[in-house]
Amino acid sequence: MLTPAESAALAALDDGAAVATLQELVAVPSVGGSAAEAEIQALLARRLADLGHDVDHWPLDLHTLRAHPGHPGEEVERAEAWGLVGTTGGRDGEDPVPALVLQAHVDVVPPGDLDAWGSDPFTPVLDGDDLVARGSNDMKGGLAAVLAAAAAVRASGVELVRPFAVHCVVGEEDGGLGAFATLQRGHRGAACVIPEPTGLDLVTANAGALTFRIEVPGVATHGSTAYVGVSAVDGYLGLHRALAALQDRRNEDPEPLLRHLPVAYPLSVGRLWAGDWPSSVPDRLVAEGRYGLRVEEDPATARAELEAAVAEAAGADPFLRDHPPVVTWPGGQFAGGHLPSGHVLRDVVGMAHSAVAGGPPPTERGAPYGSDLRLYAGASIPTLHYGPGDIRTAHGPGERVPLAEVLTCARVLTLVILRHCT
Repeated sequence: MLTPAESAALAALDDGAAVATLQELVAVPSVGGSAAEAEIQALLARRLADLGHDVDHWPLDLHTLRAHPGHPGEEVERAEAWGLVGTTGGRDGEDPVPALVLQAHVDVVPPGDLDAWGSDPFTPVLDGDDLVARGSNDMKGGLAAVLAAAAAVRASGVELVRPFAVHCVVGEEDGGLGAFATLQRGHRGAACVIPEPTGLDLVTANAGALTFRIEVPGVATHGSTAYVGVSAVDGYLGLHRALAALQDRRNEDPEPLLRHLPVAYPLSVGRLWAGDWPSSVPDRLVAEGRYGLRVEEDPATARAELEAAVAEAAGADPFLRDHPPVVTWPGGQFAGGHLPSGHVLRDVVGMAHSAVAGGPPPTERGAPYGSDLRLYAGASIPTLHYGPGDIRTAHGPGERVPLAEVLTCARVLTLVILRHCT
């Protein structure tokens, strides 16, 4: 059953404006580390001010953040970055801490091979009920839903007894710099929903992910006398097999919320390069990859396990035994995170979904990717993911989000705002 205030807010939600907002957002090519990261934050600051929010829009002190022992890592270069929080609602004398935070990241990954797209990646295209563009799924569809929900609550005239806040952050794709900076600035909330693409399921746990680099030595010589050198490529092959075996061992008994996945904790090599001349034996190979962690796993323990697997494999190689590979941990370092067991946020979002979409609450599950959830959970802010889109289309050519899911998400978030804040 909906209250009169909830019915009024849902009636005030403007579907056309929500779609137009999504089109506007994806047209900004806010690739991580680019100037457009700052451009979209400025656009959103104006939008939140227009919605009546008190806006905190500040330049991040990158030097101080990078020197902090909790810095979550970065994988792109940034000369500048901006934080953005908009807060609205609340009565005098009530708890000033927002009862609810809706958080979304504004950065997107590069479009990749442009020939693999049917159109310009940053020009939104409608394909049936889907909107196709880089970032439409991950996660500007969710961001558009947040803005539509905030607009609907304002248009309805419903008074919020406790405030709610919108956190727009940069750098999620390469570590979580923006969320880390927002929390360091002191912004908090009693609960948080991040509308990452979940297909409108409830994701209450995230596995972690660490970026690793393995440097494998060799001995260079002319290709015609390769037998007097040592190829770093040949040395790496044994290490690669050891990484595959490590993945198999770590996936023998996945945590309950991740048992629906074929591989709960993937370990993959994403970049590999060696040598500097075709007719030379390569004396150095560098492999960089992603190492999946359990939700409850200590990253330091996981690092030690991979380093031990590499060392053991190197010990079986006559050359690498005396010239060991070097393992380092650059870039994003995502620990796992989860919503506390039994927390009311799960039921509030689930029941709001049922009220909008009909039927039972959505499926609860875990996700194998790292996200900002673990930073908010680490700051004792109960957090879950609920948002539009299928994660399998994120980061690829033809990325898309179903507009019907964006609008359903906007309605659900509208109810969640009211049920937390009135």
